[in-house]
Order: sequence, then structure tokens, then C-alpha cells
Amino acid sequence: MTRYAALLRGVNVNGITITSAELKALFTELGFSDVKTVLASGNVLFETGPDARGRDADGPDAPAHATLKRTIEQALRERFGYDAWIVLVDHADLAAIAAGYPFDEAAELQPYVVFASEAAVAEEIVAHAAEPEATSHGERVLPGAGVVYWELPKGSSTDTALAKYLAKARFKATTTTRNLRTLRKLL
Repeated sequence: MTRYAALLRGVNVNGITITSAELKALFTELGFSDVKTVLASGNVLFETGPDARGRDADGPDAPAHATLKRTIEQALRERFGYDAWIVLVDHADLAAIAAGYPFDEAAELQPYVVFASEAAVAEEIVAHAAEPEATSHGERVLPGAGVVYWELPKGSSTDTALAKYLAKARFKATTTTRNLRTLRKLL
């Protein structure tokens, strides 16, 4: 069995309300086991058979992982009637991502991780952040394994230059952001 975290984008904001009980029921109906929801922001932990992991002895098998992602997104769309997008992360990878947060945590700063379901998107975000004027005062950005680590002053998570860039419609299908504290609750 492989344990995954499904990180849903845009849940319980902008009129899209899905309860944790509804999410858990859907994932259970899809045949996943040990389903657990964490917080009310669209975080689902679950287990599935070894072939769905998307890997074998020879390395990555992207179609299996992509199929699992599409199956979940389609089920969310059908059940809840919204344009559902997720980032699907192997639980072991999630632990490494949280442990790899590169900035010292401080009370006045928010520690975020931007997940990208496509490596090219994460690379684009990091490249953009390196441009002059792409980040606001107090923001820091570093690349990680399939993620972008992002630190910014508390209270500015929607107002900074990078926040506005990440809010572009073209990223909605491929990215989602989580606070580092939320990620630790998923471990």
C-alpha cells in the first residue's frame, strides 16, 4: 500500500464548501483505505494499492500517478460540481518536503510551500521570483524537490508581488499552497 496526500485547491473559499465528512466519504467510495481529512482546507490522506504509486523497480511511471490524480479530480467534479484540481503527493515525499524547509522560522513570518503538479511550473515560479520586482520586501523564495519554498511577512499572503503572480488563473490547475504548520499536521 502507498500513502498519499491529496492537496485540493480552492476548497472552502469562493463559495465552494465541502465538509471533511463529505471528502472522506468520497475517497472511501473510490476504494481508498485509511482515509483521513486534515483541517477544513482540502487535505486528504489515504492509502491505495502498490500499483497506483506510479513507480516500479525501473523508476517513475507517470501514467499511473497521472491516472490516479485524474480519477480523484473527476470524482470531485462530479460529486461537488466545481472545477476540481489537486496536487497528489506521496506521503514519504511530503515528509521530506516539510523537513527540507530552508528558512529559519520566525513569529513574524509565514512559512509556505507551493506545490506544483508539474516540475516546469515550479521552475517557472522560481525563475519569476528571481526577477527584479517579482517579490516584495520581506519575501524569500527557494526551489525544492517539485515545490517552491516561500517565506513572507504575516498578514501579506495575498498582497505580495509573488502572491499576485501565483493567483493567476493559469496556475490553478497545477499549484496549491500550504502553510508549513499544515504540512506538519499531515505527517
